[in-house]
Amino acid sequence: MKISLIQSSMDMEQRALDLGFLPFFPCGIPGFSIQEMTPRHLWFSDEEEGPWEWKGPVIREGHCAYGKIFNKKAGYVSLEWLPDLMNYRRSKPLAYNEDIAVLDDIVLQAIEGEGSATIKELRQMLGFAKGRGKRRSEDLPGTATDNEKISLEPILTRLMMQLRIVIADFEYNIDRHGNPYGWGIARYSTPETLYGKLHADCSPEESFQLIFQHLKSLFPYAPEQKLLKLIG
Repeated sequence: MKISLIQSSMDMEQRALDLGFLPFFPCGIPGFSIQEMTPRHLWFSDEEEGPWEWKGPVIREGHCAYGKIFNKKAGYVSLEWLPDLMNYRRSKPLAYNEDIAVLDDIVLQAIEGEGSATIKELRQMLGFAKGRGKRRSEDLPGTATDNEKISLEPILTRLMMQLRIVIADFEYNIDRHGNPYGWGIARYSTPETLYGKLHADCSPEESFQLIFQHLKSLFPYAPEQKLLKLIG
């Protein structure tokens, strides 16, 4: 399908709404990513804002959820399709290893209890660094002790892939002139906290079929395995 280039945050949001699903990075389906739809001079620019700066504004509009939801890579899903993707992804086990599942659930409960949290706040709350917070790493199942730390990144990625959590916004350091700088720090929340109760009126398998047929209609020549990998 022929798709015009993305030149603003409004373009990026509208593309996500039109397609329903929009990976940030190439996903094996030619042309189906923000990176491929963005003029090269805007992908990384010192003079103009581009997709990296537009991520937060699109999230804050409240029409699309964002996170690592496409094969552990970032992207958007519109609120129209979010209930079906949640319905299908959440039908799978949180983790195949019982100890890992316990860790995932601890982090999820912390985010649900606080409403939202950054990775730094989670480390402080859970004490994943030795000697800090409410819970020491040696108290958690299947984890290392002493000077080793539990890595939160893979836990947060698993929770995003299951759409138990999404990225609510990005927060930036502020320089002495009041200007934001550096890479944005993700703040995590649950879809229910951000968008209210979401429910698909069908089985997980029916949700999967709806998503598959939708993507197939958009990309009829895409290999089936690429579509399946995208849906997860």
